[in-house]
Amino acid sequence: MTTHLALLRGINVSGHNMIKMEALKTTLEAIGFQNVVTYIQSGNVFVDTEEENASKVGFQIKQEIFKVFGHEVPIVVIGPADLEACLKNNPFLKEKDIDTKKLYVAFISTALQSNSINDLKISQFKPDEASIDGSRIFIKYAVGAGKTRFDQKYIEKKLNVTATIRNWNTVTQLLKMYEER
Repeated sequence: MTTHLALLRGINVSGHNMIKMEALKTTLEAIGFQNVVTYIQSGNVFVDTEEENASKVGFQIKQEIFKVFGHEVPIVVIGPADLEACLKNNPFLKEKDIDTKKLYVAFISTALQSNSINDLKISQFKPDEASIDGSRIFIKYAVGAGKTRFDQKYIEKKLNVTATIRNWNTVTQLLKMYEER
């Protein structure tokens, strides 16, 4: 059995793409996923399956959500190594007196080249900062995620990828949940 973490983008936000986590859990169990566990309403779902390929798992979940709930939901599927890399490689954690409430991670559907940071033109969003690490973008918002244009839609448009962003508290909680499984 392989445990996958599916990060659903854009559900239960401002009354759009509403999916109750209990209904999602039941739906995924009905198509054969085991030990389905959700975390908060923003769409973080752990599933166990014989399927090792994360992309196939994401596609299965995406298809079933569309079939049952009628929502087209982009999904990024990650494993524990992705979350461990967040803790190990986040350059902003090295800063003295860092406010972790301003830290976010954008999980990307594909690995990025280190020069992809140039495509993001992050300098136009100063004082917000970003750093690319494989299929993750570490973000430090100066004011907050709700007050910037450097968001998931911008990242997706500039890099032609699927992206979903989680705050630092959620990232650390998801890693803890992985470790407890």
